[in-house]
Amino acid sequence: MSKIQNPFIWHDLMTSDVEAAKKFYGAVVGWTFANQMPGYTTTHVDGAGMGGIRETPPDMKNIPPVWTSYVYTPDVDAACKEAIKLGGKIHRAAWDVSDVGRMAMIGDPTGAGFMMMQPFSSEERPMPKFGAVGTVGWNELHAGDLNVAWDFYSQMFGWTKGATHDMGPMGNYILFQIDGKDVGGMMKKMDMTPMPVWNYYFIVAGIDAAAARISKAGGKIVMGPHQVPGDQWIVAGQDQQGAFFHLLSDTK
Repeated sequence: MSKIQNPFIWHDLMTSDVEAAKKFYGAVVGWTFANQMPGYTTTHVDGAGMGGIRETPPDMKNIPPVWTSYVYTPDVDAACKEAIKLGGKIHRAAWDVSDVGRMAMIGDPTGAGFMMMQPFSSEERPMPKFGAVGTVGWNELHAGDLNVAWDFYSQMFGWTKGATHDMGPMGNYILFQIDGKDVGGMMKKMDMTPMPVWNYYFIVAGIDAAAARISKAGGKIVMGPHQVPGDQWIVAGQDQQGAFFHLLSDTK
């Protein structure tokens, strides 16, 4: 719908206990925090905001704690119409958030959810350095149908296809690019995964030390640590409130 390749501009956690989450992720990932508004805390890397932690709204108490992402769009309302046209669903129609921006909650045609945001300010905000510790180093979709998902996101946001890796019985893993950089991957979800979902990888320095911090802070190790293509290391974890997350490092 646009000539730009719409980037991820924010990642946040919806949780039942904001203070506990701040303590946990501060210890594990190293973020600092600032209270932006009641019930919402921004997460910072080197003084620049990269996401937030928000309290689960009363009308969403049935939804477990979860991380989600915000994809930039210059026009949320037009983007919602495009999402429907491409087979997506609108889980929450566009609404305004104070002086921050206009946003909407979307479901892709295979069932994975994400957010879209149209910032109100035209000024470029300070951004953490690309690849800095604490930033999101990878965005990974576990789709209900890989081909359907790729068609949706490539048409919706202009993302381009990078390399495709054959994972044998698990199918293909498609890398996708924004402005020529690999920023994430897509694969068909595994049978054990209850529903299509986006996963996010926070960059840390040394995967073994980071995994130890997860356990020390009261979280759980779900998978790993183990090495992945590209000579990087990952670990999957779950925080004390139940939200799943991943860590990524260039070193063991």
